[in-house]
Amino acid sequence: MQRLRIGLAQINTTVGDLRGNTARVTRLLQRARECQVDLVLFPELAISGYPPEDLLLKPSFIEANRACLDELLPHTQGLTAVVGFVDVDSDIFNAAAVLHDGRVEGLYHKVLLPNYAVFDEVRYFKAGEGFPLFELDGIVFGVSVCEDIWYPAGPPERQAAAGAELLVNISASPYHLGKIQERERMLATRAADNVAVVAFCNQVGGQDELVFDGSSVIVDERGQVIARGQPFAEDFVVADVDMRSVFRQRLHDPRRRKGELAHLYRPDKLQKIHLPGPASPISRTPLTPVVSPLPDRLGEVYQALLLGTRDYVQKNGFQTVVVGLSGGIDSSLVATIAVDALGAENVVGVSMPSRYSSDHSLEDAGALAEALGIRYECISIEPAFRSYLEMLSQVFADTQPDVAEENLQARARGNVLMALSNKFGWLVLTTGNKSEMAVGYATLYGDMAGGFAVIKDVPKTLVYELAVYRNQTSGPVIPERVLTKAPSAELRPNQKDSDSLPEYADLDAILHAYVEEDRGFHEMRAMGFDKETVRRVIRLVYRNEYKRRQAPPGVRVTARAFGKDRRLPITNKYQTAEDG
Repeated sequence: MQRLRIGLAQINTTVGDLRGNTARVTRLLQRARECQVDLVLFPELAISGYPPEDLLLKPSFIEANRACLDELLPHTQGLTAVVGFVDVDSDIFNAAAVLHDGRVEGLYHKVLLPNYAVFDEVRYFKAGEGFPLFELDGIVFGVSVCEDIWYPAGPPERQAAAGAELLVNISASPYHLGKIQERERMLATRAADNVAVVAFCNQVGGQDELVFDGSSVIVDERGQVIARGQPFAEDFVVADVDMRSVFRQRLHDPRRRKGELAHLYRPDKLQKIHLPGPASPISRTPLTPVVSPLPDRLGEVYQALLLGTRDYVQKNGFQTVVVGLSGGIDSSLVATIAVDALGAENVVGVSMPSRYSSDHSLEDAGALAEALGIRYECISIEPAFRSYLEMLSQVFADTQPDVAEENLQARARGNVLMALSNKFGWLVLTTGNKSEMAVGYATLYGDMAGGFAVIKDVPKTLVYELAVYRNQTSGPVIPERVLTKAPSAELRPNQKDSDSLPEYADLDAILHAYVEEDRGFHEMRAMGFDKETVRRVIRLVYRNEYKRRQAPPGVRVTARAFGKDRRLPITNKYQTAEDG
């Protein structure tokens, strides 16, 4: 075989939906057969969904996942498939099964288990040890799983040193801003360094706080992308790969004739499994592979938010969502994302004015709802607020109004939204952004009350960028005044966010350095930030850890989100050392 037709089945799985995931794989196996594919790849843990977390501690789950793998065998007649599943052999492994002509011809166990950022694989899996090779009609390929290919001297390099011309990697690589380009550069480097074709199949879809972007690729031996799947959408990528070019390129590469590569693999850990090819050559029409374009910076973030929101809502059995509309930028963006993700018929906007709500906020909330075409309700919280004040008047006597009275309003709004959720089964989408979550500029059991926090990991400055981007690319729906007026919680007369917080441009820059880069006080001072502002932000971040622990999940779009990414103790006395 001189040309190999490779298929990348970039599917959206659901954790724990063993039957549904298996059905998805079965449908794509049939499509692979119709496309006359020789080798088709499915994502990491395609049968169980990724990450299955503590479902892996249930023996019945592991057994059922293996039974589903066996059900796929009759559907692999005439082709070879690499499918991710949970294997068991005295312990459990993150595994890839090589299915060929109705049989399990080989297994690969993931060697490098990630245990950082959002990953906890050491908690569940045993690391694999072997590096099997497979030969399909004269073409030798190696199989690896996700993390294995991220290391220069990882299993794929050992497989290439032992003769693999094609390096197959099945993956569940979660998204954050810039990750697609970073990953593609890495894959191109692996291909060029090993003078091998790299075929990378990634999961797509939302799973709790994670979003998987897909963007599966096939990279040739020179590091050039020859096929790419769509980002943030299911796709089936098919490409004809000229494997002769690998041999020609290796003839010109003196590195492979040196002895330095001998240490990269142990012969006793390598086995070559022969996969019989077709009895007679396959006649097929050559095809032109598709290289799907990548979105720009704002486009990829917006698509990630859409996908994460849609999958969280639908995979958890909800149909309709409800958003509190304040007339401000955050709620406007959340409502717009909800409509783009779910359709206007599945979104309800609720304005909940109090005595401090401005006329322009009510007008902007109504204008947004009209532009989006959503159901719009206006429910005043003033009667509830008055009742609270009256009820607390005796115990609040001889005190001045402060944040306690302000938060009564936020909690009344939270109660209204949760009442609607209980009555009609709507999921409440909260509207707080990352800047507010970082410094605690949010009310527990008030504006933090809800089921999903769409922009929880989106800094305030990026919120504005995304709102402008959406208006410019898909038609203006967010009123212009929302984009230009000073942000305000409107919980007291003439209130502005800048009364309580640094300007958002400064705040977001400090938060990026502190939260995402772990820079200390003196480092941030050296970067030119104001001493007192840095000290204040650090204290606010520490003080509000307990609030963040009680926030709903939300879409992860930055390299370090609150939650699985950043795990600090609530009870923590290191603050004084960080204050400088």
